[in-house]
Amino acid sequence: MAIKNAVPGTGGDRYVPYSERSGAESTVFFTRDLSETGLLKIYDKVSSVLQGKTAIKLHTGEPHGPNIIPRPWVKPLIENRLPDANIIETNTYYPGGRYTTPEHRETLKTNGWNFCDVDITDDAGTAELPVGKSMLDYDSMLTLTHFKGHMMGGFGGSNKNIGIGCADGRIGKGWIHSDTGLQNQWDISQETLMERITESTNATIGFFGEHVCYINVMRNMSVSCDCEGVDAQPVTVPDVGIVASLDILAADQACVDLLYALPEESKKDLVERIESRHGLRQLSYMKEMGMGNDRYRIIDLDHDEKVITAPGSVE
Repeated sequence: MAIKNAVPGTGGDRYVPYSERSGAESTVFFTRDLSETGLLKIYDKVSSVLQGKTAIKLHTGEPHGPNIIPRPWVKPLIENRLPDANIIETNTYYPGGRYTTPEHRETLKTNGWNFCDVDITDDAGTAELPVGKSMLDYDSMLTLTHFKGHMMGGFGGSNKNIGIGCADGRIGKGWIHSDTGLQNQWDISQETLMERITESTNATIGFFGEHVCYINVMRNMSVSCDCEGVDAQPVTVPDVGIVASLDILAADQACVDLLYALPEESKKDLVERIESRHGLRQLSYMKEMGMGNDRYRIIDLDHDEKVITAPGSVE
């Protein structure tokens, strides 16, 4: 996977402190309760925008992946809140346990995603967004993301979950990863990759309009993505909690801010991964494209919905 290096200083390798940001503020909800109860609690704060047939976009993982969102958390969410929803996935750009639909179905069984329907949306072909074709059958989307590092993207939040995870495995992912658009080509710069991921996300959330919400689970945060499965690097970052918002940029930015607020020894591995891959370009490009705000107020659900205005003060 030979992604070209970006020019240092062009944005993706520099963290912008909160004090240097400008513009409007969005609302972000936060809980430290990393459990099925915490997930239900924070879901209820952002779920009012969901309507009709709902897609749940989450990363179901490569076979036996150790860090994916626990199935026992997701099962009661679906049973108690979204009984008619489907998890949606797409096949991968690279060979592995999710490269073809039959392989993907076997991996879903292996990883325990057999308690609900999983729609592999590009099994039916590609839509012009380009996403898996059957994603157009949905009216709204819950983006349920395991926040962690990523081999190429630096970090994987809601933006990466949608931008890569909704792009179909052959055409859409080819457009994102390669200047030629060919399968299994990896020939663009780091920051161009971040921009294309973000453009893909923008197309998807533009389709759903206001009927999308975002939940990021900051647990088992390796520098590796769940696409690395059992080969993921060890977890070195402490668990933080769950973040949710109706603003995708605010959700991902809050997670990055919570990470950067950790003690140096706790955050250094993941920060190095993010900055060396110019992953912060995801955030600045979302702001440039008008996809949300990088300023926000945190509603602390564990302390009587106390309002926190400085991300570093979350304890």
